Amino acid sequence: MIRTPLRPLARILSARQNGENPDAIEHQNRRIRHEQMRDHDRNRAEGRLLVLGVCFLCAFSVVGARMGLLSVSDPVEPRAHAPGSIIANTRADIVDRNGNILATNLDTHALYAQPHHMVDPEGSAKKLVKIFPDLKLERLTKDFTGKRKFLWVKKKISPEQMQAVHDIGDPGLLFAPRDMRLYPNGKLAAHIMGGSSFGREGVRAAEVIGVAGAEKYFDSYLRDPANAGKPLELSLDLTVQAASERVLDGGMKLMNAKGATSILMDVHTGEVISVVSLPSFDPNDRPHVAIEGDVSDSPLFNRSVQGVYELGSTFKIFAAAQAMELGLVNANTMINTAGPMKVGGHSIGEFHNKNYGTLSVSQIIEKSSNRGTGKLALMIGKERQQEFLRSLGLFDKSPFEIIEASGSTPLSPPKGRYSDLSAVTISYGHGISTTAMHLAAAYSTIANGGRAIKPTLLRQAGPVMGARVMRQDVAASARAMLRDVVAGDDGTASFGDVEGYFVAGKTGTADKPKPRGGYYDDKVITTFASMFPAHDPRYVLVVTLDEPVETSSGKPRRTAGWTAVPIAAEMIRRVAPLLGMRPAIEPGEVAGITLTSSN
Repeated sequence: MIRTPLRPLARILSARQNGENPDAIEHQNRRIRHEQMRDHDRNRAEGRLLVLGVCFLCAFSVVGARMGLLSVSDPVEPRAHAPGSIIANTRADIVDRNGNILATNLDTHALYAQPHHMVDPEGSAKKLVKIFPDLKLERLTKDFTGKRKFLWVKKKISPEQMQAVHDIGDPGLLFAPRDMRLYPNGKLAAHIMGGSSFGREGVRAAEVIGVAGAEKYFDSYLRDPANAGKPLELSLDLTVQAASERVLDGGMKLMNAKGATSILMDVHTGEVISVVSLPSFDPNDRPHVAIEGDVSDSPLFNRSVQGVYELGSTFKIFAAAQAMELGLVNANTMINTAGPMKVGGHSIGEFHNKNYGTLSVSQIIEKSSNRGTGKLALMIGKERQQEFLRSLGLFDKSPFEIIEASGSTPLSPPKGRYSDLSAVTISYGHGISTTAMHLAAAYSTIANGGRAIKPTLLRQAGPVMGARVMRQDVAASARAMLRDVVAGDDGTASFGDVEGYFVAGKTGTADKPKPRGGYYDDKVITTFASMFPAHDPRYVLVVTLDEPVETSSGKPRRTAGWTAVPIAAEMIRRVAPLLGMRPAIEPGEVAGITLTSSN
C-alpha cells in the first residue's frame, strides 16, 4: 500500500491561492488512508480465517472418516503382535486314498464380549449360561461387571448358538469370524488325524495349528498358503478303516479287553490302509491329556505306535527265517526240543510245560516251541541275530508319519548286556518290546519276498521297497510255515482261516509287565500277525489286544488263539472284498475218478 501524505504541499499551496481551507484536504486524505488501512486489515483477517477454516475442515474430515471406519469394523483384541505380523488362517484339506474328506475347514464364529458396552451384564450372563451350559454363571458375571474391556466367551459356536446369542440383543456381545477345523467322520481315524487347535488369535482371524497325529506332523505343509488347493493325500481307505474299527471295537468288547489296535499294511508299498487304536476319541472335541493314572488308559494313547510291548511268539518266524537264510537249517531240519534246557543259568520252558520232543523247523513254528526257536537262536549267534533284527527295523523308531511315532523306539538289551540268554528269549518275543507298527513292517518283509519295508501314511505311486533282507525262497518257506500255523492240524491259529483268502500268520501271547517290574499272573498282551493270501501276499494285518479274556466256556482263556485270532479273521472277512480281493476256491481232490483221453 502506497502511503499518500496527509498535507501534500502542491495541493496546500494551490488551496491557499484559491482561498480554500487546507485542513479540509488533510481530513479528506486522513479518511482515505483509514479506509485503505481498514480494507487491508479486513482482507488479511478474512484470509487467515479461510486458512483456519480449511485446517479445521481437514481435521474434522480425518476424525470423521476414522470414526466411520471404526463403526463398521470389529475391534481388535488387545494383545501384542510384532509389527506387520499377519495371521494366516488357511489350512489344506486331508483326504484318503480315494479323495474322501478326512479333515477340512468350516466357516464359523467365536463369541467375545466388551463389558463396557454391555447394557445388562448380569442378565446377559444368565442368558448365556442357558445357551452354553458349560459356562459358569459366577465367573461370567464377575468378568462382565469387572474392569475388563475385552474377553473371549466361546472360541467356537454353531449357527444356532450364534442366533440365540444374537437374540439376547446386548450390544456388548459380538462375533468374530473363524476358520474351524472339521473332522466330518467323527471318531473315524481319530488317532491318525490327531486334532487341531487355535494358535495366534485376533478378532478378525485365528491361526489353526495341529496338536497331534498327522495334523501335527504335516503342520508346515497344511499351513502353507501355496498348498491351500492341494489336499494332503493319505494312504488310508475310509471304507476299510470304518470296517476295521467296527470289527475291532466289537471284538475288544467281546474279549473283555481294555484296549486294542490293528494295522493293515500293503506289503509292496508300505502304505498303511487302516490303523485303529481303541479306546478312541472325537478330534472335533479332543479331550484333555490325563495328568494322573496310567497314560495307556487315556483315549489319546495311540496303541499302534506308542504301545511298546513284548509281542511274544510272533517273533519266532524271524529266528526260523534267519536260520534258513544262513543255511543252518531248512524247513524239514529236525531239532530236539525236549527239556530240560538251560541258558545262562535260566531254564527255558514251553507253554503249559509241554514237551514236544523232536520237531522240524516248520513244526517248531506251527506248535510255537520256545525251546525250538531258542536253539535256532543259539545256532545263529547273538551278533548275527542283532544285525538281522536291525535290518527288519526292529531296533529303531518307526518312520510312520504321525508325531506320536517319534517316541516309538523299541526296548531291547543294551549292546554290552546282549547275552546268549537275551538272544534266546528275544527269539520267542520276550526281552524285546516293540510296537505293532514295527511288527507289521517286519512281517511285510517276509510277505513281499524278503525286501525291507518302511510303513508310510502317504499314498504311493507304486512299490517302494528297501534292501533285500532274505532270499525269496527263504521268504516263501517262512510263509508256508505261517500258513501251517493257521491251516495245519496242530496250528495255534486255527480260528484265523478265512475261506477263499488263505490266511497265514503267527500268534503271540506275552505276560503284561508291571509298572515297577515283574509280570502280572493274569494279564497278557495277545497278538496275531497275519498275511493274505499266503501264496502271494498283498496285505499284512496285525491285531493286538490289551488284557483280553475270553469267557464263553466259563473258563477264562487269554491266549491269542482264543482272543486276537478270531477278531483278525473277521476283519479279513470284512475288508478283503472292500480291497477288491475276490475269494479263491481251493481245488480239492476228486476221489475215485480217473481222467482219460477220448482219442
